[in-house]
Amino acid sequence: MSSSLSISPRLRAKVSLITGAAQGIGLATALKFAREGATVVVCDIKQCGVDAAVGQCRELGATAVGHVMDVTRREMVDAVVSKVLAEFGRIDVLVNNAGITQDARLQKMTLEQFDRVIDVNLRGVFHCAQAVADTMVAQGSGVILNASSVVGIYGNFGQTNYAASKFGVIGFTKTWSRELGPKGIRVNAVAPGFITTPILSTIPAKVIAEMEHRVPLRRLGKPEEIANVYAFLASDEASYVNGAVIEVSGGMSV
Repeated sequence: MSSSLSISPRLRAKVSLITGAAQGIGLATALKFAREGATVVVCDIKQCGVDAAVGQCRELGATAVGHVMDVTRREMVDAVVSKVLAEFGRIDVLVNNAGITQDARLQKMTLEQFDRVIDVNLRGVFHCAQAVADTMVAQGSGVILNASSVVGIYGNFGQTNYAASKFGVIGFTKTWSRELGPKGIRVNAVAPGFITTPILSTIPAKVIAEMEHRVPLRRLGKPEEIANVYAFLASDEASYVNGAVIEVSGGMSV
C-alpha cells in the first residue's frame, strides 16, 4: 500500500510554512503535518538539514519543498514567502518554531547573548508573521502558531534572554489574535515544557534527572507530543481557538 494512502485529510492542501524545521520540534511538526496531508514548506538555516527534512516529508507521501532561511534576515523571509506564493498561490499556516538558547545568569550574560536570543526568538517571529499577514488577510483565512515556552510563563534561572523572548511571543499572540481575528486569521501559541530535543544535548544527566522529577508524569516530553498540538491548532477542528497559550508540559506547573 502506498504511504500516501495513509494520509488523513485533516490538513489536506493546507500550505504550511514551518521555521526551524530541520530538527527537534520543528522536524517533528513537519513530519506530522506531512502525515496529515499538508503541503509542507521546510525552512531552516542549513541546506543539508532542509534537504533531509524535505526528503522525510516526501517519503510520507506529502508535497514538500525546502528553503534556507534565517528568520533574523527580513530580506530572506520576504524572498521565501514570495517563492511559496509563486509556487502554491497561498499560505494557510505559519509555524514560528525557530528558536535558540544562550544561557547565563543576569550578572554574567553578555550583550551579544542577550541580543542574539531576542533577535531569533522574538524579532524572527515578528518578521515571519508580518511577512505572511497581508496574504492571509487577502485570503480571509490563515493560522499563525507561535512557539513560546513554560519559561515564558514562569521564568527560569539563567534564562533572562530566553524568558523575555518567550514572554514576548505570548504578547505577540494575544495582540495579533485581536488584530487578525476579525480578518479570519487565528493566532495561538504553544508553551512546551522540557522536551527531548538537541537543545538539551549539552545538559548533564544529573540535571536531566532533576528536570524529570519536576514533571508529574516523571519524564520529558517528546517532540511529537508538541507537533500533535500544533497539528490540532492548524486544523479546522480548532476553528474557535484564538489567542490561546496552550501549555504542553506534563503538568510541571501544577
